[in-house]
Amino acid sequence: MAGIMAFLMTAIITWLNLGFPPDFFLRWVKAFIVAWPLAAIAAFMAIPIAQRATVKILAWLAR
Repeated sequence: MAGIMAFLMTAIITWLNLGFPPDFFLRWVKAFIVAWPLAAIAAFMAIPIAQRATVKILAWLAR
């Protein structure tokens, strides 16, 4: 999931900032290479928080 998000976000933001210059693909790949590991780290940090929040919400709804 982190890879898909990094792929989409870097492609869209690179396009919004630059349009489609001749070196678009190279610039996008550089952004993607940096973003993917950061997105994975962010996802690993967010997963336990999201799981705890889900348990609390479901317990609240079950009352």
